[in-house]
Amino acid sequence: MIYIGIDIDKKKCVACLQDKTGRILHGLKFENKKSGFQNLLKLVKGKKARAVIESTGNLWIRLYTALEESDIEVKLANPYKTRVIAESRIKTDKIDAKTLADLLRADLIVSSHVPPAHVRAVRDLLRHRLNMVNDRTRVKNRIHSLLDKYELPEFKGTDLFSKAGMRWFTEQITHLDPGDQFVLQSLLYELKTLDTLIEKADKEVALHAEVTEGVKLLMSLIGVSFNTALLFVCEVDEIQRFPSSSKLVSWLGLAPRVHQSGETCYYGRITKRGSPRLRGALIQAAHAAVRFDPHWRSKFNRISHSKGKQKAYVAVARELAVTMYHMLINKEPYRFGREKTYTQKLKSLDRLTRKAQTNQGEALFECFSL
Repeated sequence: MIYIGIDIDKKKCVACLQDKTGRILHGLKFENKKSGFQNLLKLVKGKKARAVIESTGNLWIRLYTALEESDIEVKLANPYKTRVIAESRIKTDKIDAKTLADLLRADLIVSSHVPPAHVRAVRDLLRHRLNMVNDRTRVKNRIHSLLDKYELPEFKGTDLFSKAGMRWFTEQITHLDPGDQFVLQSLLYELKTLDTLIEKADKEVALHAEVTEGVKLLMSLIGVSFNTALLFVCEVDEIQRFPSSSKLVSWLGLAPRVHQSGETCYYGRITKRGSPRLRGALIQAAHAAVRFDPHWRSKFNRISHSKGKQKAYVAVARELAVTMYHMLINKEPYRFGREKTYTQKLKSLDRLTRKAQTNQGEALFECFSL
């Protein structure tokens, strides 16, 4: 058996190959691209090998795929757990690669879960959509900040960025300084572009949500849209890999920090480990669930009375994650769901799916069409 530790950089990778006794067989530096991977694969061709690489942005994906396709057992080291590398006094790529090989040989690697390629692709789409939603929120905040400079008539509607709001902007823009008029028009154009892109992304997401197992089941939970349901399924991937709901909560970073010494035990803020996008989506779902579901509202009111609203929303998000865990494990819909609301969600998903199927093959961005 050959044990391979690989340190990854944007352009170069350094590998250390050891036998079962720890003797270094090869030290290799190669380019982080397919032609460079072949230099490593030639050394282990026809031999049993195990490899470990450290999670570094998206730099590990190509090498991980190449090793996997060559029938080499490969692990993605969890950077939070590989403290011996992070805290090393002498830190070079060569030493890091050797340390990874030593840990792999001793079976001391704490690996990160790597979903299949098709799940990673859907997850990337969902993350891109969330980034655009966050960008849209930032643009709206910049518009509000710009308007605060002027004493303009109050907008009477409920949504400043609706069609009525756009008409209000048209009426009021002449009261702004020429420079601010240009800035506001730029921000509104950026906002309109993001709205269009998010709408297109929703259609793409709907196509995947329609055929992904577990999504429609989770949509029976009040406050959970098809976007949130698909994000949960893709980020968690195999729900069976968590032996209990408490393990899932810990992985999501929604469990409180615990400091214990003797008989004294202190519970702090949540750890915030795991996927920040899924954690944020669950907290947003908690806001909707508190508004429309009496069960979650009563829980929220009870906790917010003693610990405040922010902690109450986090607590509801944690309970939503536990509920979703049991729904997927037991393959059961939400017991206290509303049939009318659930039907509306399914119809909305079906409508978006049909629109997406109709528009397939059309140019996605007109400005890029030749």
